[in-house]
Amino acid sequence: MSTKKVALISGANKGIGFETARQLGKQGITVILGARDLAKGEAAAATLKKEGIDTRAIKLDVVNPADVKAVAEKIEKEFGRLDILVNNAGIALESFFGNSTLDTSEEALRKTFDTNFFAVVAVTKAMLPLLRKSEAGRIVNVSSILGSLSLQATEGSPIYEAKIFSYNASKAALNAYTIHLAHALKGTKIKVNSAHPGWVKTDMGTDAAPMEIVDGAKTEVELATLPADGPTGGYFHLGEAISW
Repeated sequence: MSTKKVALISGANKGIGFETARQLGKQGITVILGARDLAKGEAAAATLKKEGIDTRAIKLDVVNPADVKAVAEKIEKEFGRLDILVNNAGIALESFFGNSTLDTSEEALRKTFDTNFFAVVAVTKAMLPLLRKSEAGRIVNVSSILGSLSLQATEGSPIYEAKIFSYNASKAALNAYTIHLAHALKGTKIKVNSAHPGWVKTDMGTDAAPMEIVDGAKTEVELATLPADGPTGGYFHLGEAISW
């Protein structure tokens, strides 16, 4: 088995996930790009290979249990362990402006939670046996500052007016999972943290966002490569803690 670190990133064929793969790969880490559309994942992997990055694509629709099981089995067979899991895949079905609470459908809530919360739990559970075999397992749950309950409740905060109900609630739930999982893994070599990449120029963030993708990936990369004395059970953006 290779001694190189191995990372799995969901939703990695474009945007922040792809840039996270690039930055981790440039550190000599073998990167597995999870993508719902395998053809798009393979195209993304081919781009990174041209940059000298050890990468490969794998079909991973995070809401498909069969995909999740197959990915865990393939990593077990090829590598015997997993060192980094970046739960990057996510969706937003509502406008990022105004208050959508009264208009959000139950269908939108369920679909958003299926991807942004329940799938993260399922993928993480499937990968935990592999992460336990790592000398320094790292789990990065890609959240958002919009999931901060304290900032959402504080009039005058930068996100006070951004009440995207299904998205915000799903990220708040994801943050709760980070706290609970880090506590459950206390005393192990695995660290679990939530990342707020920032408002980034992606398909989701739109061109109105102030941050470039290369900077949006930095928080994920930092948390994925934390040293042994690094934090666990935290919520960060570019090295700074965010209020829950």
